[in-house]
Amino acid sequence: MMLSILSVSAKPQPRKALPLRLWYQTPARYFEEALPIGNGKLGAMVYGGETTDSLQLNDITLWSGKPVDHNEDKDTWKWIEPIRKALFKEDYAKADSLQLHVQGHNSAYYMPLGTLYIEDLNVTAPMTRYRRQLDIDSALCRVSYRRGDVGFEREYLASNPDKCIAVRMRSTQPGKLYLCLRLQSPLNHTVKATDHQLTMLSHATGDPQQTVHSCTIVRATTTDGHVLTSNGNLLIEGATEATVFLVNETSFNGYNRHPVSQGKPYIDLAADDIWHTYNTDFTAIKQRHTADYRQFFGRLSLQIDGAKFDTLRTTAAQLKAYTDQKEANPYLETLYMQYGRYLLISCSRTPGVPANLQGLWNPYLKAPWRSNYTMNINLEENYWPAEVANLSEMAMPLWDFMKALADNGRYASRNYYGIDEGWSASHNSDIWAMTNPVGEKRESPEWSNWNMGGAWLTQAAWEHFAFTQDKRFLKTQALPLLQGATDFMLRWLTRHPDKPNEWITAPSTSPENEYVTPEGYHGTTCYGGTADLAIIRELLTNTAGALAISHSTAPKDTDNMNPKILQIHQTIARLHPYTVGHMGDLNEWYHDWDDFDFRHRHQSHLIGLFPGHQITPDRTPQLAQAATRSLEIKGDETTGWSTGWRINLWARLRRADKAYQLFRKLLTYVTPDGYHGPDRRHRGGTYPNLFDAHPPFQIDGNFGGTAGVCEMLLQSEYAVDTSSTANAKLPAVSLHLLPALPSAWNTGSVSGLCARGGLEVSMKWQEGRVVSATISNKHGYKGKISISYNGQERVVSVRPGHSKTFR
Repeated sequence: MMLSILSVSAKPQPRKALPLRLWYQTPARYFEEALPIGNGKLGAMVYGGETTDSLQLNDITLWSGKPVDHNEDKDTWKWIEPIRKALFKEDYAKADSLQLHVQGHNSAYYMPLGTLYIEDLNVTAPMTRYRRQLDIDSALCRVSYRRGDVGFEREYLASNPDKCIAVRMRSTQPGKLYLCLRLQSPLNHTVKATDHQLTMLSHATGDPQQTVHSCTIVRATTTDGHVLTSNGNLLIEGATEATVFLVNETSFNGYNRHPVSQGKPYIDLAADDIWHTYNTDFTAIKQRHTADYRQFFGRLSLQIDGAKFDTLRTTAAQLKAYTDQKEANPYLETLYMQYGRYLLISCSRTPGVPANLQGLWNPYLKAPWRSNYTMNINLEENYWPAEVANLSEMAMPLWDFMKALADNGRYASRNYYGIDEGWSASHNSDIWAMTNPVGEKRESPEWSNWNMGGAWLTQAAWEHFAFTQDKRFLKTQALPLLQGATDFMLRWLTRHPDKPNEWITAPSTSPENEYVTPEGYHGTTCYGGTADLAIIRELLTNTAGALAISHSTAPKDTDNMNPKILQIHQTIARLHPYTVGHMGDLNEWYHDWDDFDFRHRHQSHLIGLFPGHQITPDRTPQLAQAATRSLEIKGDETTGWSTGWRINLWARLRRADKAYQLFRKLLTYVTPDGYHGPDRRHRGGTYPNLFDAHPPFQIDGNFGGTAGVCEMLLQSEYAVDTSSTANAKLPAVSLHLLPALPSAWNTGSVSGLCARGGLEVSMKWQEGRVVSATISNKHGYKGKISISYNGQERVVSVRPGHSKTFR
């Protein structure tokens, strides 16, 4: 049945939303049970202990290290030609060994800040009626319990407007709060207690003259009672209500400024931050905090029929039943999707410092994988939900970070590859925007020798424009990044010696995967890897589109075409094509080789399917079938972040059954890493606090899961025809409503999903079919919109600033 179209300006009224709440009946014993709060820079994990509460603290700008040396390994590029010669002689063992010469230093470490302990000094009775919860629709954490006939409550928040963490503690009877506040850190530190205040000075690991310094200040106030100092701690005695304010500043002053000699005046800044709390109170801070947070979080609502808030079973109990008894729990699924949005708002609001492998929350002095920016998938996956889940502003830290990568990447390109045009970045980075290949001359090329990080990351800049239609951003930020990455790749590509009209990369690797040749060699270095060429296709296509839109110079005939666009077209046409292997799968390697591990967690050769736009069931059905076969061979048992990626891949293939199966797999209950009891579960999935289990914790799986739900509900494409004039043919937008809707979500509604072209989509569905949908043209798109839904397709126009509703 064809849905009629009504022009309206209002959205459908959503039903009353359920509370979005994680809740527990016991304190957290492990990091993976604690509850995260964050203001985009300063964060804490709330444990809510029985006698001693713990807030494990982080500042996203607290890293080891210092700015990169632009002359590091300046003659390393001389090894590229010998590696290529070895590769084209099919001597892969020699190429693997020579790759070690093309490696620089490894990244810096992301550091923990410390822990604020709140010790109860008046334990007069056992704790009863304990409850710990995190309301993600308001970004407020609460702990409540009773001791005898006295009730106690603690409320925690991390405020972006007020640049602080605030904790309010109350008792139901007067004068029952007797507390000790202690501030400690695994870093080198000193703590000084003065009137109502603790001040901690610390610095990241390494030479104190060469690394980031920090100043943490804790201030306590009470409505009654007293605040005293004792042995370097603060004591709260006989209070009915008390508030603790915590601020922190570091000396980090940018990727290219020395943190000591050119660092920020972190002590003065921290003093200014804490002074601000003298002129306000918890209630005012809470009001500003919730208003600030809800302006972002409240944009998107998802309702699935049958979802109910469970008042009897904790979040952990629900997750376990969801795993073990295969229970249906649409509320838990909705909560998980929205939790990713909560985490992104909480950890990604600091200019130039995006969310890292653990987002913001890391308790370890030597974090897994240094908690760095791993750019062969993980940093990209962190930002997959930013645009589609209506949190475009949260991608802001990427733009300055990418400009820093482009700056340092010019030197890495020259030093390691002998290329003086454009920029490149590699497998890992850190707060100093390092771009060199890592490995320190001794680690495997499978992760160390990979220079596609910058090229892949630029896709986020293009997508930001596609979703927002912000032409100023496109011209001033996205286009320079895209052009620089393209200039490098046009020089990096080389001709296959036996096929002079074919462009490939050499050397190449497929991130962290290994092959076996027909002769039995087990290696990592190759040429013309599929992932490389997928990233380059995406980069070149996006660059051509950005050039055409920014300059409006794409004449009708190729004889007068913009020279750069013409060069891009010619290069894309000569790239080594996708090929299908003997198992019916999409080849990952140039040759039809087997993987050493057929179930390897990485699926980098499928970048063209997602997050790219090269492989689709409609336009490239044979390649889509080969991609399907690749996923079938890999199976479903993998790590958390990889499961998140596979949800999106299956959704792009419009396989609702597999996308939902993998989504349920992502929500597999995993015990905390430190737990060693009889029910220990160590695998990819989800911890009790809904953090993603790689394992250990990596936040990218959370973001991949959130993006995957969006991808199941809505898919969009934004195509720029760079072979004709911009005025003659406007960019085309296509929407697919409910492209991979699982049968478990047969009836529901969503509002606030974003689509390319600057569109916003809200819709309701029943029995798997759209019954109403509203398309809002938020950002001035002027072209046609092709919409697929309920097995049909139609083309409509929506005037800028207006909406159309289908009923």
